[in-house]
Amino acid sequence: MIRLRMSSQDAHYGGNLVDGAKMLQLFGDVATELLIIHDGDEGLFVAYDSVEFLVPVFAGDFIEATGEIVSAGNSSRKMTFEARKVIAPRTDISDSAADVLAEPIVVCRASGTCVVPKKNQRIQH
Repeated sequence: MIRLRMSSQDAHYGGNLVDGAKMLQLFGDVATELLIIHDGDEGLFVAYDSVEFLVPVFAGDFIEATGEIVSAGNSSRKMTFEARKVIAPRTDISDSAADVLAEPIVVCRASGTCVVPKKNQRIQH
């Protein structure tokens, strides 16, 4: 799990809307950590099978990205990911106000496949 605050530099569209590609970048970082834990190597992200953008993300939102390896072949690792908004700015109150959300809001889900070449796998399963 990683948690990151979306900054004004992440905002790509009007109204401080963050580009959905930022969620995929977070999922890539989660995948890298999972592969290091599982195989002792960063591996390579091959493809996303599905990506669902569910709720807009804005500058100032805190996003938690999680993932898990759901199946492992000889070199392929199938993974699922979820990003949740856990803190949201309250600019209606003040420029620096924010709320911790009582329930995280799922903003994006995805699944994909990564590969760790056999020669790079350092952890035996």
